[in-house]
Amino acid sequence: MTTNDIPYISSLAMIDHLKGYLTTEEELAFMQLLFSSSASIKGANYGLRRKELEKLLGIKNDDNALQSFIDRVNGALNRYFKIIYDERRDRVVVMMRITAKNAKSTLSSEALAILLYMFYQQEVLGHEFTLVHQILVDFGHESLNANRRMKSNIDQLKKVGAVEDYEASSEEAYQLTTIGVHLFSESFLRRTVEFAQETKLNKEEVMKFFNRYNLHVEEDKE
Repeated sequence: MTTNDIPYISSLAMIDHLKGYLTTEEELAFMQLLFSSSASIKGANYGLRRKELEKLLGIKNDDNALQSFIDRVNGALNRYFKIIYDERRDRVVVMMRITAKNAKSTLSSEALAILLYMFYQQEVLGHEFTLVHQILVDFGHESLNANRRMKSNIDQLKKVGAVEDYEASSEEAYQLTTIGVHLFSESFLRRTVEFAQETKLNKEEVMKFFNRYNLHVEEDKE
């Protein structure tokens, strides 16, 4: 079954109906994913390793079965949760959707601005990492106090698993994690681009701008 096979029911109602789309093993695996994705439970080691999840699901090295499980849960509960697979860390994580007000209480406005800056550099411009020096210059601050404040905000992003140290650089640099890549909702990205462009854009234009859905690859093939 794919997400297209799931008939539309309101998302709240889908929580009760989710069991109908999952086997008993898959339902228990989802519950374990929710539990293990809490920062208060496992610190920075969010989620489950792929092998741990596959063991719960009763599969082994089966990409299709794993993706089917992720698609079905995301299709049913996408208003509240999103399951992502972080290949670099080899961890499957449940991300919870929160309101803008709650996001601001979790991360400072400066930390969110830095994350959006890194997101633009790495997801749109295709940079592999972002130098701290670049952030300081582009944000217009190079004083010692500004440097400390910047590090404090980046530490917030590291604690929620959105960025990580980029060890291969000779300078201090950071790289978005899969969690960081998926942290901004599509509606937030659309509003951000429309505000910058001062014009209304359709979803395809916004997704193409952010290199989402591989639209640029599909067009190259045509």
